[in-house]
Formats: sequence, structure tokens, C-alpha cells
Amino acid sequence: MLAEASAFLAPVVAAIGYSSYKRRQFEASYPNIGQLTDIGGYRLNAVHVPRPKTADLPPLVFIHGAAGNLLDQVGAFLQPLEGRAEMLFVDRPGHGYSERGGPENALPSGQADAIAKLMEQRGIKRAIVVGHSFGGAIAAAFGVRHPDMTEGLLFLAPATHPWPGGIDWYYHLAVMPILGWLFNHAVVVPLGLRRLEQATMNVFRPNPRPEDYIARTGPTLVLRPQAFYNNAIDCIRLLDYLKAHSPQYSKITAPTVIITGDSDAIVWEHLHSQGLARDIAGSELVKIRGLGHKPDYVVTDVAIAAMEKIGGAVCDLQAAARQAERRLVHEGPALPTDLAAPFGGLTPRMATGN
Repeated sequence: MLAEASAFLAPVVAAIGYSSYKRRQFEASYPNIGQLTDIGGYRLNAVHVPRPKTADLPPLVFIHGAAGNLLDQVGAFLQPLEGRAEMLFVDRPGHGYSERGGPENALPSGQADAIAKLMEQRGIKRAIVVGHSFGGAIAAAFGVRHPDMTEGLLFLAPATHPWPGGIDWYYHLAVMPILGWLFNHAVVVPLGLRRLEQATMNVFRPNPRPEDYIARTGPTLVLRPQAFYNNAIDCIRLLDYLKAHSPQYSKITAPTVIITGDSDAIVWEHLHSQGLARDIAGSELVKIRGLGHKPDYVVTDVAIAAMEKIGGAVCDLQAAARQAERRLVHEGPALPTDLAAPFGGLTPRMATGN
């Protein structure tokens, strides 16, 4: 019996040791470039770019998606917006290098409140809030709960409405007692590393993924046990939250733009983006043919034009979308990959930035 137990425990211990080693390696490869700020009992991490003298845009707050961290939005927007605005790139509670805080931070409403507290600490009174994918649910909650701090809202391939179906099996396993701990500490790292290349390509599909995307954005940080657990809790609780709270979007009065693609297989635009356009009076829906789930990287110019329009400039976003479509046709589609079928509108994939 002892020999059998040893035969079982030895590979488990080895897997836990390997995962612990890789966790330290992930953090060494992607060290924190932000600053931790106490917002009332826990610390939120963010990269804060002070307002430059040449600013022509309102302050901008960027919220990343599921399984992501602030490097994702930094990689998309920091350089193109340099010198144009005060910017705040946030690690959502429990993601990247942010601490989790209380149980309220397992919901978009709690994370929106946390970001509002961080803005106050940083002296940002009002901002255009930019939310990608899961970050869209938080941006919407921010617009409902903090209208006085909302200069405008920009949704990029947002996940904001209830969908039929569920989420991937491993998120349910990750939160189970005992088995979940073993899974997070022994299995997630090797499984996630094996899927990393394909998973990140699938998030961009049908558009090509930038060759340096993984190197720039640190998607492996979500494979750390506590980060993976927090991400799983977020994803599991999202559907019930949206069922209860999406009817409140009609309260949003801030200028709003929604940018989405007709080829997004991660978050279905006909449920989420069109739902937002229906629910938020005066919002503008910008639908781009041939665009997948990453408008922040693939049509960055259209997203920045939307920020300009929200900030008061005269911009023809529909014309910008048509121009982007012509560019996408010229660039061509990504190489085919084995894309798993979506769960009716939201499929948070391991080690991806949706």
C-alpha cells in the first residue's frame, strides 16, 4: 500500500514542483512594470502615464479581458497614444500583479468600484473607460455605478450580455475543493503551455496574431495557481451577474462607442455588441467585416478614432471601419487553427487575453 501511494504521490509532487519553478520563471520573464496602490485594505497594480503637456484627449483607463493582464492593453495602446493623454492601464483585482481584495471583486461591479478607487488615488476625476472582452462587463458596470467619473465608454469586442451555454470545463474544475487545488498547482502550467501558441492565435482568428504578442503581453502569468483560480471564479460568476445587471445598461448616459467584428468566435457580437447598442441610448455601433476578437490590436486606428470622437472631435467612425475592412482584405486571413466551438457567446480560453 505504501509503495502504491508513493507511486501516485511522486509524479504529483514533481508536477507541483515543476509548476512552482515555472511560476517563478513567468514572473522573472514578465516583471511588474506598474505600481501597486493601496485602495483600502488591498493593492491594485497599474501603469500610470501622467497627463502630458501635449494632451488632446481626456484621461483614458484601460481594462483587460479574461486571462489577461495590463500588458495586453499596454502593448496595443501605449505607444500609439504617447503624448496624447493621461493613461491608466490596470491589472484587474486578482490578475497580473494586483491583489484580489474582498469577495465583491469576483464580480464586475466590485472590480469597477476598485478601479474607481484607484482613479481617485491617482487624481483622475473623469476618464474614457476602455474595456476589452470581459473588461467590457466591467466598463459597463463602471458607467452604471460611477457616471460622474465616466467621460465616455469604449467597448472593444465586449462580453456584456447573457449567452446560452457555459464556459470551458477546466474553470469549473479549478474552483473545486481539493481537486481544484491539485489541478491549479500541478496541471494548469503544463496544460496551458501546451495550448499557449494555438490559444493566442485563436483569440486573433481570423486575423493574424502579431509574432511578438506572447513575448510582449505575458499571457503565462494567468497560469500561476492563484491567478488561474481568480480568473476561473470571474468567468463562472459572469453569466448570472449579467442576467441580473445587464438591464441596468439603459441608465448609461455617457458617450459610448462599441467596436466589434463579424468574425469574432470568442464573444458573439449579435448578443453582446448589438445588445449594448440597443440598451445604451445614443451609442454608436461600429461593426467591421473580417475582424475577430482583437480590435485593440487589429484596428487600433479605429479604436483611437473612437476615443477622439468620445473626446469631442468630429470623426466618421463608419468610414474608418470601411477603410479598416479594405486593409484586412489586403492582409488576408490567419492560417487555419483548430478553433474550439464557442459556448453561445463567451469562451474564456486558457492563457488568452479575451
